[in-house]
Amino acid sequence: MPAPLEPQPRRAQLGVRLLLVLGLLSAVGPFGVDLYLPSFPAIAAEFETSATGVQLTLTGFLVGIMVGQLTFGPLSDRIGRRVPLIIGASVFVVSSAAAVFAPTLGVLIAARVLQGFAGAAGMVLGRAIISDLSVGTSAARSMSLMMMVSGVAPVVAPLVGGVLAEPLGWRGVLAVLLAIAVVMLVAVIWGVRESLPAGRRAELADARQTEGNPARRLLSRQYIGHTLTFAATFTVMMAYISASPFLYQSMLGASELQYAMLFGLNAFALITTGAISARAVTRFGARRLAAFGLAGVTAGSLTVFISAIFSASPWVLAAAVFVVVASVGFVLGNATALALAAVPRAAGTASALLGALQFGCAAAVSPFVSVGGEYSALPLGIIMTSAATVAIIAFASARARTLH
Repeated sequence: MPAPLEPQPRRAQLGVRLLLVLGLLSAVGPFGVDLYLPSFPAIAAEFETSATGVQLTLTGFLVGIMVGQLTFGPLSDRIGRRVPLIIGASVFVVSSAAAVFAPTLGVLIAARVLQGFAGAAGMVLGRAIISDLSVGTSAARSMSLMMMVSGVAPVVAPLVGGVLAEPLGWRGVLAVLLAIAVVMLVAVIWGVRESLPAGRRAELADARQTEGNPARRLLSRQYIGHTLTFAATFTVMMAYISASPFLYQSMLGASELQYAMLFGLNAFALITTGAISARAVTRFGARRLAAFGLAGVTAGSLTVFISAIFSASPWVLAAAVFVVVASVGFVLGNATALALAAVPRAAGTASALLGALQFGCAAAVSPFVSVGGEYSALPLGIIMTSAATVAIIAFASARARTLH
């Protein structure tokens, strides 16, 4: 392993290379979930198990992500970001290899849990590194750009997984995830410097002795409000993703290719608005842009709800969903920056709690979007509108410091 790179100074704008690496790290979740979904039937057939048994490989991965974030975040506040990041990336490679060669379903489930746990290091520490290196609107800009990069993953992963599932088999698809893990490890070793050096950690330790535990700020309105805003908005997004096959294929009658195109169009809108937000934040501020995005998320969600009640055309639902997804691009990066700005001395812990809540809410609501059947959008409308309402209330109660 090469000698550690010199610590990076705190600066207004992060480099493109670092943002690309952090974007790759934040894409672990989408790649780990979406890439192998088309291979579920093949896995069930090989291990002679039910769909529920195969589903445990996905559930285990999500549980691992939640636990991993709560582990790596606080740890990094004490020993720095780079070492936990390298450890997480290394274990991610090993667990990915174990998944490829798993001889039984039990081994596969265990490997997936470990994958999620280790992959969480990159997800939680990417946000913490941005918080270490940039402040104010530059932090919001970097968060938006990182999420724009990671936003490509939900588009690419299902398409790649679907194309490769038949010629390579499910083990070949997981081997692609292994290759991504290796690239991630190399990128971390060669492209990420320590953003919380020993001197800074010593300062924070002294501050803890004189001013008390900085994690108390985790109970502040600024942090709780913006964290709930982020998690609730992400819940809206996950509700749409979970219901998208029913919405586009069952209700609209779209083919698999048309579904991929519609899904990709929404993802492109999300990436585009994330890029616009990154450029506009220096002029309008993170809080104003987040408020604008929440207005779009709420309006679109209400339209889905009302359209479902009155059995409107599925195309009305599709248009409303497009507005929602596009508006999310103005919320996630800015809400994250606002939340972490409230806890600058415990960014790792703050990022961990934010990420754990994000995936916890997503995992909780996803199974309920189809309880009304594959031709009813009412459950989707209820979940989206409820989550959007929570986001609005949380955002209004935050009383945040405006980022300049």
